[in-house]
Amino acid sequence: MLRRLMGLLALALLASPTAAFAQAAQDCPRGSLDSRFCDRDGDLVADAPTDARQQVNPPVLVFAYTPVEDPAVYRTVWQEFMDHLARTTGKRVQFFAVQSNAAQIEAMRAGRLHVAGFNTGSTPLAVNCAGYAPFTMMASRDGRFGYNMEIIVQADGPIQRMEDLRGRLVAFTAQTSNSGFKAPSALLERQFNLRADRDFRTAFSGRHDNSIIGVANRDYDAAAIANSVLTRMVARNAVDPARLRTIYRSDPFPTTSYGYAHNLAPELAANVRRAFETFDWTGTNLLREFEKNEPPAEAFIPITYRQHWSVVREIDEATGVRYTCR
Repeated sequence: MLRRLMGLLALALLASPTAAFAQAAQDCPRGSLDSRFCDRDGDLVADAPTDARQQVNPPVLVFAYTPVEDPAVYRTVWQEFMDHLARTTGKRVQFFAVQSNAAQIEAMRAGRLHVAGFNTGSTPLAVNCAGYAPFTMMASRDGRFGYNMEIIVQADGPIQRMEDLRGRLVAFTAQTSNSGFKAPSALLERQFNLRADRDFRTAFSGRHDNSIIGVANRDYDAAAIANSVLTRMVARNAVDPARLRTIYRSDPFPTTSYGYAHNLAPELAANVRRAFETFDWTGTNLLREFEKNEPPAEAFIPITYRQHWSVVREIDEATGVRYTCR
């Protein structure tokens, strides 16, 4: 009887798509990707499943924009694009107002998020832990893109240079953020010998806009932020630039990446790509919001994770970041 039960259990495991998928995943190269994924083409991004049973083709596509600022504002900003995405894919599209980078990554990992924009620092974690496949980002019409990490302080405050941050309260956004935590942490320690919680006090605001408002309102002495967010907030009169001063500006980084879950059905994935490629920005809320950037964001351009995120991966490696999926 025991032998018969063990035989039935083995057959059940072999028949299970999950078990078959797990077994297949053991037999493929993956680099730093989670054990659920394969990377046979070496592009550092999870391959699409070849087994149709592992592909997803949902009736409703869930779209999320990185949780940088007020989600209610960005639901309206993205509406025209979501309408275009719906027409191109033949699917209903629902906006998902994520509150944190971790929640956004977990939503895609759990299969609840299909198309998304992940911020610069979260993109590697989303790629490696959630099977995110980025393929585009915003740029100017002539192909210029990027933003700078800035350290901002109160315009009328005593902090004049980076060394003056010693003993002060410095705000970061979240540990997954490139400009809001990882890049400034590496910079402060390596270039200025300032280590968090040894040479200065730290706070985590959760978002770039919180950090910016916090400095303007004197909640923090300084903050590390993405200047593209500050530019848009100034354009919306959300903060008075006269209350802020920049004491450090980095070289440019790539901006938010856009992509989809790696396991979308191939035809659906192709239509998602086509929606980004064919979207007409003319007169849209998307253009009105993102043309405020410098350089202005006016189009979607193709990118590869291997090439365009190499500098971000280098910062992660230098600061000891591991793409550990919990």
